[in-house]
Amino acid sequence: MYRFIEECKSRLGFDNVGEERRGREQQREPGQRSQSGQRGSGVTHFQRLLTRLQSFLRRDAVRSAPFWIIPFALVGLFVYGAIIWNILLSLTDFAGLGEPDYSALDLENYIIAFTGGTPSWSSLSIEPIWNATQNTIALMIGFAVVCLILGLVLAILVDQKIRFENTIRTIYLLPMSLSFVVTAKFWLYMYNPQTGLINITLQAFGIGPIRIVQNPQLKLAAVAFALVWQFSGYAMIVYLAALRGIPSSHFEAARVDGASTFQMYRRVIIPQLRTATVSALVVITVFALKAFDFLFSMYSGYQPGPSADILATRMVREAYANQNWAYGSTIAVVLFIMALFIVGPYLYSQYRRGDL
Repeated sequence: MYRFIEECKSRLGFDNVGEERRGREQQREPGQRSQSGQRGSGVTHFQRLLTRLQSFLRRDAVRSAPFWIIPFALVGLFVYGAIIWNILLSLTDFAGLGEPDYSALDLENYIIAFTGGTPSWSSLSIEPIWNATQNTIALMIGFAVVCLILGLVLAILVDQKIRFENTIRTIYLLPMSLSFVVTAKFWLYMYNPQTGLINITLQAFGIGPIRIVQNPQLKLAAVAFALVWQFSGYAMIVYLAALRGIPSSHFEAARVDGASTFQMYRRVIIPQLRTATVSALVVITVFALKAFDFLFSMYSGYQPGPSADILATRMVREAYANQNWAYGSTIAVVLFIMALFIVGPYLYSQYRRGDL
């Protein structure tokens, strides 16, 4: 486009119009110069417009527009557009058939979600989501705390320049490459009362067998333990990278001051791992919110029972099994808000530090 403008300027003589006009004005009388300036003002103004348009079209953002406009539009439609549509759907009484009625939006679904009762669009009473919310929070906290502690311990051990470090690091990180479905099926076999390795080991010590998956008191703990096995390697890699980034002078200064190994890590090293801890914590807790396919595979459906029912399984059950699409969208909004409370402060802190 700007090449076309350049060609237009050259053909219309705008490139030399300033020099020619100044030469003519020097040869004319003062009265004639003013008249010539009035006639040439329109040409000069048009030339400025062409120059500004040309400089605008030469900007990197404009020249690269064909490469970023389409991805930006797709993300806006399928991500942010879907979020907005889901929020609107949660304010209706849509049951999956026909078209949602957006003319009468209200907060009834949110009131039912936190208080329970019989909604106006159903004849059945609906239980509140407090139990699923408590299980979700318990899973996030238990899974994240154990995973971070185990990952930190493994990172400190691997950081001691041990042999076969790369092999050990790969072995611990390998479970993260598995999908939730594969991990659930693997641990379902490990928890088997007759053939599972855990019960076989317990029986060798005269304990068991224990029906871990069927026991309501152990269901959520079994899920958290399996998730720790899958993601502790990720926490280890994050902490190991942070440990390798600490200058060796900090270790030497702590040793010179007479600090023991425990005191050195507690008072000098671990406080410097705050950024790594926050980064790993955000990723791990988000994975805990997305653990629906894990529970679906381990408990053969979206009804794991009250003791292991989380918001994700409750959302799918309400939307698909009970045909309460609007109520399922309400639970999805609650999940989204929980994710914002986790990710939002982290992104804000990164923005304040200039990392975004």
